[in-house]
Amino acid sequence: MSAINRIAVRRKFYLDSVALMRSSKSLAALPGVIEAAMMMGTAANIEIMQNAGLLDEGQVSDEFITAADLIIGVRANDESAVEAALASANDLLDAPTASADALQWRPRSIRSAVAAKPNANFVLISVPGEFAISEARKAVRRGLHTMIFSDNVPLEQEAQLKEEAAALGKLVMGPDCGTAIINGIPLAFANKVPRGPVGIVGASGTGMQEVSCLLAQHGVGISQAVGVGGRDLKEAVGGIMSCMALQLLIDDKQTQHIVLIAKPAAPEIVAKVLALLATTDKSATLCFLGAQSPEALPANCKWSTTLQDAAFSAMSRVGVDASAATDVSSLKIENSAQGKLVRGLFCGGTLCAEAQVLFAQAGVLATSNVPLDDTIKLDHHSHTLIDLGDDEYTRGKPHPMIDPSSRDAPVQQALEDDSVGVLLVDMVIGYGAHADPAGYFVDCLQRCKANSTLVIASVTGTEDDPQGLSAQRNKLSAAGVTLAASNADAVAMVLNAIGTSQ
Repeated sequence: MSAINRIAVRRKFYLDSVALMRSSKSLAALPGVIEAAMMMGTAANIEIMQNAGLLDEGQVSDEFITAADLIIGVRANDESAVEAALASANDLLDAPTASADALQWRPRSIRSAVAAKPNANFVLISVPGEFAISEARKAVRRGLHTMIFSDNVPLEQEAQLKEEAAALGKLVMGPDCGTAIINGIPLAFANKVPRGPVGIVGASGTGMQEVSCLLAQHGVGISQAVGVGGRDLKEAVGGIMSCMALQLLIDDKQTQHIVLIAKPAAPEIVAKVLALLATTDKSATLCFLGAQSPEALPANCKWSTTLQDAAFSAMSRVGVDASAATDVSSLKIENSAQGKLVRGLFCGGTLCAEAQVLFAQAGVLATSNVPLDDTIKLDHHSHTLIDLGDDEYTRGKPHPMIDPSSRDAPVQQALEDDSVGVLLVDMVIGYGAHADPAGYFVDCLQRCKANSTLVIASVTGTEDDPQGLSAQRNKLSAAGVTLAASNADAVAMVLNAIGTSQ
């Protein structure tokens, strides 16, 4: 008996993508349901549903569906399962929230928000990418600094918005800005860290989290952590907001040291950043993961090749003893996986990039689905470092920092592969992240076939995060997972385990 597909449409019914992904997961778990998804009717989402087999080509059209409509798609074994899933979807969408706070009035437009909060100067935008730029432009023109969590925004529109915002003296963080800490308030995926003398500008979310958490663990606080989106330093955008954020930190009296975190940028953009930093007496650390240091750096700047090195550089510049930096030779572990392969499965894309840098520095070939060196193609017969947050894994599904189940199948595959000797994973906690990623991972390990594979993990977070750093580390340790103090230390352990040292 063939499977049955059915869709339903809720007109002018918007919900945040994270809420829809969680509801979709509930539907997919119902008896008889093969696949299910609840998505806004954008062109990108329609393509995702078509690729997942929930929509037939031409089943919906622009005349039938708009980006403001919600599509419910179900594929199930029989008619009764389809009907039950659609009924459950409507129940989820129509159920009143139990949260008293959530029942409070919420503005439905930038205009009504400004009218309700006339003294506000900051807005966070999370709407379908088709609408993000227009909403951000409204905010900027009303005098608001703007953080755009939304992605799928055309690069040309991003550049135009940032040019206009810069002319108005307003900061635009994003699009696809997932991390920020503004005036001590964590936004989106961020951690609870103390206020302090280090200001961070980042084109990468988990890179900012790793550095800010390493600083916090050594008693160093953050003045501001400004995300700019992963494309700001591209030539087409010109680093407009990176330079604006750097200037804000240069002018900020609380900020003593500045850290910039990004992946490789065009040489002319790097030169622009260096020229700006040369105008200040404040010290700065630059971490362009996978890029070579320019021949000449301003005297106040240090080039770091890893996130850990950037954190320790910042510590030393604000008077904190950085000798606590781990001696790699002390990271020897009893287990040996010489001659075996490494499988790195990362939730944090920048942590995956840092691992690639460290493998390359050790002269060990590691391939990735998101290679820093585009000439090195993914090869599962070599060491592999996989970013599970990349689009190929998250299309229509929650990011693994929200829902770690996307790591289950690759973990099981790695543990069942006799050629694999080491499994390397990251846990990223904090606001916006899963409530217990370590506990979930331990359950996953216990469901898998036991073998001799060495499992090495790091946890990015702080004691003050909702999940608690020590609590997460203790769960992993009790399950026999080898723990490292940082992602960089975890990679050093892996390299030692396979018989290679840096």
